[in-house]
Amino acid sequence: MLVRTIQHAKRLIKIVFGFTLLLVGMVMWFTPGPGWAAIAGGLALLAAEFVWARRLLNRIKSGAGRVRDVVWTSGTAKGENSPPASGSS
Repeated sequence: MLVRTIQHAKRLIKIVFGFTLLLVGMVMWFTPGPGWAAIAGGLALLAAEFVWARRLLNRIKSGAGRVRDVVWTSGTAKGENSPPASGSS
């Protein structure tokens, strides 16, 4: 009985902290601060308990991957991220 109560308490703490981080991240989205990081952290905590949070987190991850790919390929197309040529002094 005590083990189940402790598990419920841990779950409740995770849920409350996850929603708090999510709300703080939404506030930081409009004010200075790492809003996206807080939102991702809150969703990561909530994803352990809720399917909707897991889906949303996966959607954000795939979107961030696409943005990274676009930024990385646009930088290499201009030659910005290529290593310097050897032999030039």
